[in-house]
Amino acid sequence: MLYNLLLPYADHLHILNLIRYLTFRSGGACLTSLVLSFVMGPRVIRMLRRLQKQGQPIRLDGPERHLVEKKGTPTMGGVLILSALTISTLLWTDLANPYVWATLFVTLGYGALGFADDYLKVSKRNTKGLSGRMKLVGQAGIGLLASIWIMVHIGGPLGSGISIPDFKSVLIPLGIFFPLFGMLVMMGASNAVNLTDGLDGLAMVPTIIVAGVFALIAYLVGNRIFAGYLELPFVAGSGELAVFCSALIGAGLGFLWFNAPPAAVFMGDTGSLAMGGALASIAVATKHEIVLAIVGGLFVVETLSVIIQVFWFKRTGRRVFLMAPLHHHFEKKGWAEPTIVIRFWIVSMILALVGLATLKIR
Repeated sequence: MLYNLLLPYADHLHILNLIRYLTFRSGGACLTSLVLSFVMGPRVIRMLRRLQKQGQPIRLDGPERHLVEKKGTPTMGGVLILSALTISTLLWTDLANPYVWATLFVTLGYGALGFADDYLKVSKRNTKGLSGRMKLVGQAGIGLLASIWIMVHIGGPLGSGISIPDFKSVLIPLGIFFPLFGMLVMMGASNAVNLTDGLDGLAMVPTIIVAGVFALIAYLVGNRIFAGYLELPFVAGSGELAVFCSALIGAGLGFLWFNAPPAAVFMGDTGSLAMGGALASIAVATKHEIVLAIVGGLFVVETLSVIIQVFWFKRTGRRVFLMAPLHHHFEKKGWAEPTIVIRFWIVSMILALVGLATLKIR
């Protein structure tokens, strides 16, 4: 909004030239969403406590200490993240940019699905919420529409192809099937973040780390000179997503202030589904879907632990892990929650460095 309002006057008032720079607007977006989170946070938490009374329903088959330590904590804190993120994004991005709207569509659409899921859990006082089928159908529809939108606006072979990290000229053409691929990336990332969100701060910090990596990727891919130098696929206009990523980082840090152990609020599916969808839509728009699997490898491992557990139990009647997702396995082994969370953060940082290395290795 500020970009669209102030840009016509930039030639007449030199200080307004700052609005042209992605770096300036990214910093403004991060700071804005952070401040908004701090200001709105206490009010949102009080409202959620008043409405939910008993807080988020706790799984009876989960780690026993959760029934005591996390009982009464309100959920649906994702509304705080989404509010700060959306306001900051609308304030600092170029509202004529199609990729911003595609990312917002996925983020808010998945957030709405998560909100409905959280609301049913709280109102019915159980851990079921929306049926798995309804959730997947909603995610598929939103992801498919967004992927078509992105493919059309990128255009050409790049729009319907998959770029391979470390290979400058390799592009796997999918043609009309690309939207299905993009849809699966968005669904997979959304549910992967959702599965990881089981301990205080566990999902939020890796989300912030991945958003930071993709802020850089979006900036480079959207700049013809940098993209040419690094031999990355150039996507005109995708640099604007660096501003969105920065707003996500600020909103995430603000939420983490209230979610730090012991959490005053949980993000719930409202936040986790939306965050995963946001990261995936950015990866699809910047043509770095495979890099997302590397940088977000923690989310991938958590998801694989569930798949392996279910598959092996149905096949043999035995469990591979003491409990899935993987972070619960370590809880059952006696690791303290802060130990698990911080070690998982470290793994996420290492994977981020590996993902960044793919930008230079060509």
